[in-house]
Amino acid sequence: MSEPEHTPDGHHVVINGRKWRATDPLIPDDRRSELQSILMAWRREVKRTKGAPESRAGVQAAKVALGERGTPWWEQSDDERRARWETRVPRPGDE
Repeated sequence: MSEPEHTPDGHHVVINGRKWRATDPLIPDDRRSELQSILMAWRREVKRTKGAPESRAGVQAAKVALGERGTPWWEQSDDERRARWETRVPRPGDE
């Protein structure tokens, strides 16, 4: 699968003509993979629970940690960015 097109400033990706906020490029690869895995687990949970609020909150938490939602990563200091992606994001079923 090829990389999606990015806007010139790198802040967004363009998929099927729509702009979406890009994942924070400073997130270490292993943490990015972990957060993407958690995000996909929450997305499956949203489908399984037919959109239960708890499942949607899990998606939101993962997307914030990835920098795709919340305060834009390009407006945060390096310390704020690191704190954001290091915040614990539970997987479905974690307590």
